[in-house]
Amino acid sequence: MHIPDSFVSVPVAISTSVVSVAALTVSLKRSQTNLGTRHAPILGLTTAFIFAAQMINFPVAGGTSGHLSGGALAAIILGSPWAGTLCIATVLIIQAVLFADGGITALGANILNLAVIGVWVGWLLTQTLQRLFGGSRARLPLAAGIAAGVSIVVAAIACAIELAISGTASLVVLPTMAGVHILIGLGEGLITGGVIAYLANARPDLLPGGQQQFRGWLTPIVTIFLIAGVLSLGASAWPDGLEKVAGDLGFLNLAENVRLAVPTPLADYEIQGLGSIGTSIAGLIGAAFCFIVAFGLAKVVKPKNA
Repeated sequence: MHIPDSFVSVPVAISTSVVSVAALTVSLKRSQTNLGTRHAPILGLTTAFIFAAQMINFPVAGGTSGHLSGGALAAIILGSPWAGTLCIATVLIIQAVLFADGGITALGANILNLAVIGVWVGWLLTQTLQRLFGGSRARLPLAAGIAAGVSIVVAAIACAIELAISGTASLVVLPTMAGVHILIGLGEGLITGGVIAYLANARPDLLPGGQQQFRGWLTPIVTIFLIAGVLSLGASAWPDGLEKVAGDLGFLNLAENVRLAVPTPLADYEIQGLGSIGTSIAGLIGAAFCFIVAFGLAKVVKPKNA
């Protein structure tokens, strides 16, 4: 659901950028209450993991693919929607700047849809469902999975509204985007619930309320490197939800119009002349960048007494 440059009008691009900058500013300020030295590795690893996981497109019905967006997952692991917003925004910025995945001028819209709406819908719905389920930690994967799936549909509707306001597509884009992303949301929910269930059993130190001491880098780093460097090579080649809708409704060609061109040495997650090895290297570079930026961010915004 990464919007390219020319899918949204200039007014929509500007207005969503203003809202996203405001949301990131508030998130940075509010994160000072829950980020610190202990949380730096968790924020870094979560951001790198979500970047890597987003490289793997899974097939859904109708020749469409989807991938993890990770908003609900980030908020739950980090224990805060504010930190979750910073995590997903970091991934989106690095994807746009280094990999040409999402337009530079559409970055505000992408951050709003995925890092703000996706994160907050996932977080609030998870908390609501947890209360309805009695607050049991054992029910967290189920609550998180449902919330993650719903958050994708809501983010897709927000994207569709932006496209309709921009004049890119008629209002038929609303039910079309929602329908496609219900299927993608099922995958999002299964992945999110599965990851939370695994962490609750194997790595409780990576979840809020678990052990207070982060206890090891090896397993998460190896996992991230395997996903980014190996599993990403098996990603589905089918178009993702937005690309499929754009093709069906006849505005896919607009993606060729780039309003702001910047050098993207790893465009399309490739390195010229290296084939699949280039994709692996690009994935590892992207995951490393995400970790470094997020880790540094946690250090910068940590509270003075952390």
